[in-house]
Amino acid sequence: MAIPALVFFIAFGVVPLVGVLALSFARWDGIGAIHPAGFDSWHAVLTDPGLPHALWVTFEVMFFSWAVQTPASILIGVFLSGHQRYREFLAVLYFVPLLLSSAALAVTYKALLDPNFGLGPGLHFGLLTRDWLGSGGLAMGVIIFVVSWQFIPFHALIYQGGVRQIPASMYEAASLDGAGRVRQFFSITLPQLKYTVITSSTLMVVGSLTFFDLIYVLTAGGPGDSTRVLALDMYQQGFQANLMGPASAIAVIIVLVGLVLALVLRRLGGRGVESQLEGA
Repeated sequence: MAIPALVFFIAFGVVPLVGVLALSFARWDGIGAIHPAGFDSWHAVLTDPGLPHALWVTFEVMFFSWAVQTPASILIGVFLSGHQRYREFLAVLYFVPLLLSSAALAVTYKALLDPNFGLGPGLHFGLLTRDWLGSGGLAMGVIIFVVSWQFIPFHALIYQGGVRQIPASMYEAASLDGAGRVRQFFSITLPQLKYTVITSSTLMVVGSLTFFDLIYVLTAGGPGDSTRVLALDMYQQGFQANLMGPASAIAVIIVLVGLVLALVLRRLGGRGVESQLEGA
């Protein structure tokens, strides 16, 4: 069974990465012939003052979306872990945003938040008549909100499964000792969800590096370049400026950042020798 998996991993994982790495040392406009260019693309990317800014904006999106999604996903996952019928119905209903495409969500929110023709003027609601996408801080807030709204259901589903793996005997023993629901949550549920938190956080952090379509449709990196993330920078270099070499170099940087962050989170998770029942 390992050989087919290895073949698929090499075909769909290693080969594309090697191709992108090779293109980062070439000059290509996406149509004509490919010419070797040495380190020209890397020099152009690493000396571009826009790279540190795009990297900083990417980390902003990553951190704030993680900070919003994690506690909300844990609380919703714990709530949905109950076996009551209404909770199972809510779990199905709550999963709907994840079925929608990021581009469709971006178009919808962009229309709803339009200060002239959106939801605010229609309802005569002053708060929504602000130009939410016309200010850098507000646009970042909108991006964080839409990302969280779309992906919290997915991570809540992961936490729901994690909570259901915790033995009920632990809660029964805690109840006999007089522990209330809040004490049980902090003393039993959260510690037992340690590896689920690491898994969910890894998916959030690495996944946030690839946010492109939602940001492109919602703000196109603006206003100015206040929401220009690395993935959007890569697209603009490759498919708008037809500079596949620098775009490939940015893609390699995104892969390296993702690998480093994934390894850090894996190290934070430990080797699983603690007294964790989950995943044992």
